[in-house]
Amino acid sequence: MNTNIKQDLASLNITGSQSTPTIVCDTNSGVMSMQGDSYPENSFEFFAEIITWVEDFLKQSPLPLRLDLHLIYMNTSSVKAMMDIFDMLEAAFVTDRQVSVRWYYDPANERVVELAEEFKEDCTFPFDIEPHD
Repeated sequence: MNTNIKQDLASLNITGSQSTPTIVCDTNSGVMSMQGDSYPENSFEFFAEIITWVEDFLKQSPLPLRLDLHLIYMNTSSVKAMMDIFDMLEAAFVTDRQVSVRWYYDPANERVVELAEEFKEDCTFPFDIEPHD
């Protein structure tokens, strides 16, 4: 492994707000988590750094990448950004890269379950949808 490349890939931590999820992208474990609501004023700008991290991780790290989602609400532009992330995971998966999604939902929030199931239909990589406590 080229240690110079590994050093260039830092973990990413974004503190959530009322309209943005808390996001943790851990380079050492290969786990990326998102938790909370997602309706930022400018989703393209908000998700740009996250999408770049996913791209860089898939290019530079040999570790599997797992995305853990604990999302409550997503606006349309956040859904588009998530589709972009899932497209990157799908492209990596078809080249034998280990990627997966675990989407945890509140059983009382039917809309989130429906959204997760819609995403899952378009993905061939491991994609679990599980209720949380």
